[in-house]
Amino acid sequence: MTASIIFPFHHFATFARVKTGVIPIEQRIDAFASLGEAMREGATGMSSGPAGRFSDLVSTAQLSNPWFTPENVTRALSSVGETLKYENLTRWLSSYPEIDGHNDELTVGVVMAGNIPMAGFHDLLCVLITGNRLMARLSSKDEIMIRTVAETLLEVEPGFSDRLILTSEKLAGFDMVIATGSNNSARYFEYYFRNIPSIIRRNRNSVAIIEGTESDEELVLLGHDLFSYFGLGCRNVSKLYLPAGYDIMKLVSHWGSWAKLREHHKYAVNYDHRKAVMIVNREPFTDTGFSLLSNDSSLTPPMAVVNYEFYDDIGNVNSTLDAQENMIQCVAGHGRIPFGKSQQPELWDYADNIDTIEWILKKNRLR
Repeated sequence: MTASIIFPFHHFATFARVKTGVIPIEQRIDAFASLGEAMREGATGMSSGPAGRFSDLVSTAQLSNPWFTPENVTRALSSVGETLKYENLTRWLSSYPEIDGHNDELTVGVVMAGNIPMAGFHDLLCVLITGNRLMARLSSKDEIMIRTVAETLLEVEPGFSDRLILTSEKLAGFDMVIATGSNNSARYFEYYFRNIPSIIRRNRNSVAIIEGTESDEELVLLGHDLFSYFGLGCRNVSKLYLPAGYDIMKLVSHWGSWAKLREHHKYAVNYDHRKAVMIVNREPFTDTGFSLLSNDSSLTPPMAVVNYEFYDDIGNVNSTLDAQENMIQCVAGHGRIPFGKSQQPELWDYADNIDTIEWILKKNRLR
């Protein structure tokens, strides 16, 4: 273990160097189910027991990251906590019958993102639930959330103590690696990890297809896909496909509850700046009062901007999305991800559609 690696909590440092042996799969599942319960209870404001840590985060996380507002932290805790119910975990892992059949522990390096609360949690879960060791480089934007997850997990299952290593330094001494970042950082990751089995994640965006038959409730829910977490997540919808002639104001009329975004200083600065740029450049846009809707084919608008594009043939939209599949995280719409659910992925909804569990187990089989 290199000097660059630090343990998450000083009082675990000595114990963490003692290998505790394989944790049975049922015990791992129970531990994460308990973690999920603490998250759900913390999101409701319960202050006793492990839930208290998460309840405290709701009000304190924004002190280290202004984007982690109480509402967004509560949203993340509730969403992740719901996935970590015992029945959900067992359903997910039933697809991997070999998960409890190996004792050859791997060390998996994970370079975590920090764009939304607990952005790196699913990778943490995949590594530990498969019985392997996690060596994670934390994002400074999300450090407090992940450390709280780790502290709570170690409390409910001390057996993870030699399998849970968190650091802000460069990673070293691992068997395989998962790295998430921008397109620019992905090129660095590809070079740096070129001789190591890796999953390298780049920028992705999500879209929604409007057919014109959506209910008022669905259009309200679409607002959650667009504006939750200030639109910072790769699963946030950043572009809309609208049928030709669709009245854009029909959408705007269902999103009034999101006007509160203007109350957030950093978001308001982005909104005002982008609006000024578009006015100076004489770019047409629809101003909702808190976001700007632009008729633009790009999948990657700036913060506070939602792009849209009209279509005559839904088949052409599908062809376009197929051609851009490496740039798209998910698609909301009828017959796809239900409106309002893009930022509530299930355990089996893997980033970039790469089955992380299968990837880890395959590496283990080859050893």
